[in-house]
Amino acid sequence: MIVKENTKQRVSSAVEVAGVLSSILHTESEIDRDKEHFWIIGVNAKNVIKFIDMVSLGTLMASLVHPREVFRLAVLKGGIASVIAGHNHPSGDPAPSRDDIAVTERLKKAGDILGIALLDHVIIGSDGQFASLKEQGIL
Repeated sequence: MIVKENTKQRVSSAVEVAGVLSSILHTESEIDRDKEHFWIIGVNAKNVIKFIDMVSLGTLMASLVHPREVFRLAVLKGGIASVIAGHNHPSGDPAPSRDDIAVTERLKKAGDILGIALLDHVIIGSDGQFASLKEQGIL
């Protein structure tokens, strides 16, 4: 499901990405906010958002993510230089889990093969908290 297209908004930091994803999450129904959402933000060479795609709507504790779905729209649309992964932790704690780290490593490898860089993986929690796997040196 495509959440937004051609927003013309530029993102240059994890805090900006977290803000964009938090605002999208708050448009969801209260029931769905308690599920894990996994988004991909496709950006051009100047980090202007070209699309935001909700790749997976999971459960309270997990969402199913596969590189095939993550990069599908970026490949189809063309003009996408990089992607940024993002998801929420319904628990409110944005600390990355082992699964989050493993998914990030897989997506980075897939992006390297496709020539579409994974710039960051941002996890949003509650009260404006977030974690950037790039800032933490994981990516």
